[in-house]
Amino acid sequence: GYPCAMGISAPLSIVRGAGEAADRGILMRTGEAFQTFRQVNHVVFDKTGTLTEGKPVLQVIRPVGHHDEASLLGLVAAVEATSEHPLAKALVSAAFDRDLDLPAVAEFQAMPGKGITAWHHGAQLLVGSPAFLRESGIDLSPIEADIQTEQEAGCTVILAAEGAALVGLISLGDRLKPDARKAIDTLRSAGVNVIMLTGDNATAAKKIAAEAGIETVIAEVLPQDKAATIRDLQRNGKVAMVGDGINDAPALMQADVGIAMGNGTDIAIEAADIVIMRPELTLVPLARAISARSYRKMVQNVALAFCFNGIGIPLAATGLINPVWAMIAMAASVTLIFINSLHGHASIFLGAVGGVGASPTKST
Repeated sequence: GYPCAMGISAPLSIVRGAGEAADRGILMRTGEAFQTFRQVNHVVFDKTGTLTEGKPVLQVIRPVGHHDEASLLGLVAAVEATSEHPLAKALVSAAFDRDLDLPAVAEFQAMPGKGITAWHHGAQLLVGSPAFLRESGIDLSPIEADIQTEQEAGCTVILAAEGAALVGLISLGDRLKPDARKAIDTLRSAGVNVIMLTGDNATAAKKIAAEAGIETVIAEVLPQDKAATIRDLQRNGKVAMVGDGINDAPALMQADVGIAMGNGTDIAIEAADIVIMRPELTLVPLARAISARSYRKMVQNVALAFCFNGIGIPLAATGLINPVWAMIAMAASVTLIFINSLHGHASIFLGAVGGVGASPTKST
């Protein structure tokens, strides 16, 4: 009977940890990730929608040439209307708030991490980052100073061109989540290296990173290169990736532990090992702490089981212990492991017992 204690020592610690995590709004989807998270050396955060609120606000509209603010915003919103990115949604929302009529555009082509091309009245439209327009041969000299000013303020800059002519600049700002700094400080105090990984420009990314207390920033990374960046980091230890968007999915899958914010895209959630069900970044270090506590409980349980087996089996085999006492010791070993695993979380056990034989609830 003694091996019963060995058999339940590890599963009970995992159940206890998963139950505690679920109570806090953390869904541990795999036991492997649950056990690995405590060993993570690097935690990598996406910027937009993960560290920030993901609700960009229009800051500056700066038309060039014969365009005015309305025509510039309308043109950009028309091109961005097919995108699911938070920045695109903010632009389209701003255009509708101003009751603008969006021009008819066609032949959209997305360049991941760079921008979008489309056609309007026989002219090609380019909407995207300054680097994208520079690569396309557009002269940005009329607004270079404006680009630098907006990026230094932590804003994301979107430029538009029609044909070979620059149309103007739009900048959007996104606020850091209120608990981001606390979450980062907690991870760093636990000895974890915290990194920001983003496709945004380095100047704006470093501004947000400084507010969050992050010293290492990897910026201007294309979506298809995020997984490769995670692989490089894995050469120096185990890596957890925290993200929320479609572009983060490959990196979430590549990381030793992928963590998705519950308000993120379905693809990101599906790719993740752990899902943070509430929009609270402080749950990330809490999940790591629960993982560590669960492992300690497992070690304690195994030690208890070995003690009972190491002492009890030889005594029983040599006939030095009364069978009645052997039965009591068996029950005591299992009971001690139950108590140690579920200490402070008796509701997990009671809930399981109470659910035995209960009819499943039917959804209406």
